[in-house]
Amino acid sequence: MSIIEIKIPNVGESVTEATVGEWYKNNGDFVQLDEIIVELETDKATQEFPAEAAGTLKIMAEEGETVLIGQTIATIDTSAAPKTESAAAVQAAAATQPATSVEAPKATGQILEMNVPAVGESISEVTIGSWLKEDGDIVAMDEILCEIESDKATFELTSEAQGKLTIIAQDGDVLEIGAPICSIEIMTGTIGTAESTPVVAQNTNAPQSNAMNGATPVAANILAEKGMNAGDVDGSGANGKVMKADAIQAQKAAPKQETVVEATPSNVIGARNTERKKLTPLRKTIARRLVAVKNETAMLTTFNEVDMKPIMDIRKKYKESFKEKHEIGLGFMSFFTKAVCEGLKAWPAVGAQIDGEEIVYHDYCDIAIAVSAPKGLVVPVIRNAETLSFDGIEKEVMRLALKARAGKLSMDEMTGGTFTLTNGGIFGSMLSTPIINAPQAAILGMHNIVERPVAIDGKVEIRPIMYLALSYDHRIIDGKESVSFLKMVKELLEDPTRLLLGV
Repeated sequence: MSIIEIKIPNVGESVTEATVGEWYKNNGDFVQLDEIIVELETDKATQEFPAEAAGTLKIMAEEGETVLIGQTIATIDTSAAPKTESAAAVQAAAATQPATSVEAPKATGQILEMNVPAVGESISEVTIGSWLKEDGDIVAMDEILCEIESDKATFELTSEAQGKLTIIAQDGDVLEIGAPICSIEIMTGTIGTAESTPVVAQNTNAPQSNAMNGATPVAANILAEKGMNAGDVDGSGANGKVMKADAIQAQKAAPKQETVVEATPSNVIGARNTERKKLTPLRKTIARRLVAVKNETAMLTTFNEVDMKPIMDIRKKYKESFKEKHEIGLGFMSFFTKAVCEGLKAWPAVGAQIDGEEIVYHDYCDIAIAVSAPKGLVVPVIRNAETLSFDGIEKEVMRLALKARAGKLSMDEMTGGTFTLTNGGIFGSMLSTPIINAPQAAILGMHNIVERPVAIDGKVEIRPIMYLALSYDHRIIDGKESVSFLKMVKELLEDPTRLLLGV
């Protein structure tokens, strides 16, 4: 037997974990070399991964589970041959065979206590999601008993022995790691044979419960956003499991909302409804990383303002000829990127980062651009931006933005940035304090352009003004460096000919 382990690959700098989004194959399926088998999600991107060999797949990490880089999520038995018979054919053949006499299950008198397992680093407690078995049921070895939920993922608890189940913790109970969850009275003999277990006809018109029908975590999140559950959808997966594609195609007759009845004054008129949606794995990871940045850096923000009239005059004068020559529009981002690159050359600490007890400086400018994508904020990177022309920067910004909105960015395109630009102005933001994009040390926030009265040569004039905000890690960037950097960026933007001449 030859076994190949499928491990979480190194998908980018600073990425330490990933979430199993969706398995495209079932446990025990025969897979071909390079066939796509699983979708993985990180806080930066979603990627599909192929089989590294042909053989029988054994899944070791369930959908929704958070796994570390290098962790084994599946194995492939390359010595196995592909299955030639369908499961239905095998079941039909088995049904024609006469039932054989087997030993009835007998109690041994031994009681096995099952405790909440350690489900991951830093996780100290879990919540009982739902029991798939009833108290007193006879369960088989490795049979799934219940779902347990943590702040990172949902796990399935399997039986550690064959026997009679006694439930200790109920649905919704919050338990610490190691706390008793159930016990099993160990039994010998065969459980669930044709002789001992009668076949019960099922009403196919009756709706199936979530526990019986089931849905992948990705599908469950999609259904939750639609106000639906797994019982509302016909699943195409094994045992009727609702897959991602099923959830995307699912439709409902009318919006479904959770109504909360409140004690309100008699003079309140109108409906008072609320709607709850589960956090997606990507949103959970983004939230955790942003909080970590706030807690682990000495973040400070300095502000300035820039008169955008010189840049707006250039764009107005050359917009048509620029687009005709380069086949791309002349936007603000190229001016800001060029100005930032010049500032980073003069003040390299702003583009540095902390690595353990060392400061890492860069002689290049990999400028990350924050882009709002359907699944959340992503930050693709313009490599060696200091070497690009204005049209080169605009084309790269357009290319990365289109890929981001289509969900097609690769990990290489979103890692390794040395400085980040974020433009809240496109949404109308006047002023903000952007959060550093770790492990970088600084981020520049752009905002909306508003006409304001300013003093020019002793006279009041109306000028298009933009506020700039530079958030930086005070551990490695001093006030002099941050203020001087932002002042230089301001001066270059207000005299853009310097950017063209490199002075």
